[in-house]
Amino acid sequence: MSKTDYVIRVLDSPLQVDAGQWNRLLAQQAQPTPFMRHEYLAALHESGCATPTTGWTPRFVTLWEHTTSASRPDGTQQTAQLLAACPLYLKEHSYGEYVFDWAWANAYAQHGLAYYPKAVVAVPFTPVPGSRLLARDGQARKALLHAVLETCRDAGLSSLHLLFGNDNDLTASQQAGLMLRHTVQFHWQNTHPGYASFDDFLATLNQEKRKKIRQERRKVSEAGISFRWSRGLDITPQDWDFFYRCYERTYLEHGNLPYLNRDFFARLASTLAEHWLLFIAEREGQPIAASLIAVSDEGREKVAWGRYWGALERVDCLHFEACYYQPLQWCMAHGYQRFEGGAQGEHKLARALLPVKTSSAHWLAHPAFADAVERFLAREEQGVGRYLSDLARRAPFKQG
Repeated sequence: MSKTDYVIRVLDSPLQVDAGQWNRLLAQQAQPTPFMRHEYLAALHESGCATPTTGWTPRFVTLWEHTTSASRPDGTQQTAQLLAACPLYLKEHSYGEYVFDWAWANAYAQHGLAYYPKAVVAVPFTPVPGSRLLARDGQARKALLHAVLETCRDAGLSSLHLLFGNDNDLTASQQAGLMLRHTVQFHWQNTHPGYASFDDFLATLNQEKRKKIRQERRKVSEAGISFRWSRGLDITPQDWDFFYRCYERTYLEHGNLPYLNRDFFARLASTLAEHWLLFIAEREGQPIAASLIAVSDEGREKVAWGRYWGALERVDCLHFEACYYQPLQWCMAHGYQRFEGGAQGEHKLARALLPVKTSSAHWLAHPAFADAVERFLAREEQGVGRYLSDLARRAPFKQG
């Protein structure tokens, strides 16, 4: 005989969740990514990148199944199983989210209302679509989202935003009354049965785009640039140091401090090494640029994600080579089915990264503002639909 109880716990650190249970739950989801692994979220927290100091206050919502059983003659034994969980953060700003709601915040301010703090179910600084509401089944996902909404209401928050969720998350959100919002990213597909080489891939493009890519690659080659790549534990500490110099410099050149610090990447190198692929551009044996790619072959297909890059000197077309052509060539050689190029960037279409609709879900506590946002989202969705249709007509592939 056993008795089962369900308990909601709101935790102020990812470190308070057992890593093994979190990762096992993630592995059961339809769209797991390395960015939702416990190690990744813990690295963001322990490095200080996503903490209250930077405006990301963790409030991880967890649903536990407590089972008490008379397993021994002299007493009972209680076990706790993680049934559902999600990364919830309270935010004092809208930086690092990539689903832009600054206009909503301004509208609140113009009416004398506070938009911040708000809540997001998201991976900080990581606009990668994937599972957000980790749950054993649909019933647990529904209970988890209900608990998240109750947490927001109890805290008097203005709103809740679930960013870059998968289909299961979005269905549960709609059923709970949240509004959907759509944006566009650009992803490359290694079409079946897969490209045998980069030239094989180029042969599928129309003449104009094929010629343009070859010209861009030739400029980098004629500048004396060559590339080497390393994956996982083969990426040396010196390589990580060089990558971070490049990454940091790119932010500083745009007048911003980087969201992520060197300690964050050191933790990834220690706990999630197998998920990282580093390309380093060299001239005469000296490194001048770097591009860091995330990879995973644990799900239904092998996927790579373009994440971070930087250069110490300017070389024409080097960005395209480091961030697109080298990773795509690697994906072809290693049988990866998809490469996600990250948020925004219509220029990716010319490199055969095709438009993909990504979605988020939103709840606003204020009824009048919720109605206004719902009308706005209906108009915006029509615009996104027209934009996707236009992009489809401009696809770089040969006709037929």
